Amino acid sequence: MTSNSKIQINSKEHNKMSEGIKALVGRKMSRKTKFMGTELVIEKLTVSEVLDIQAKAKDAGEDESAGLELLKSVIRSSAEGGIDLSDEDFDTFPIDELTKLSGEIMKFSGMSEEKGK
Repeated sequence: MTSNSKIQINSKEHNKMSEGIKALVGRKMSRKTKFMGTELVIEKLTVSEVLDIQAKAKDAGEDESAGLELLKSVIRSSAEGGIDLSDEDFDTFPIDELTKLSGEIMKFSGMSEEKGK
C-alpha cells in the first residue's frame, strides 16, 4: 500500500519560513567558559572560520610553531577581546591555559568528539 499524500505549503508560508532563517544570518552564539580562574565569553565559530582553521591545521602538520599560530587564530576568532591580542600578549599566558581555551572553543563550535555543550 502506498500513500500519495502531499504536503502543500503556500508561497506566503514558504516566504515566512525563509525569512525566519535568513533573519539569523550573521547572528553569533556565545557562552561563558573558565580561563585562568575567571569567566570569559566565547563565541561559536562560523562555517568560514572552521574551514579556515581546518586549512591551517592541514598546512601546520607537525610544525609546533604553526600549531601555536593555529591556536592563536582560534582564540582570536572566538574569545571576547581576542582580536586585540598581540603575539606578545599570547607569550604572557600559560600554554596549557591557552590549549584548554582553544579546546573549549573547538568543542563549543562542534569540532571535537564532545560537541558544543
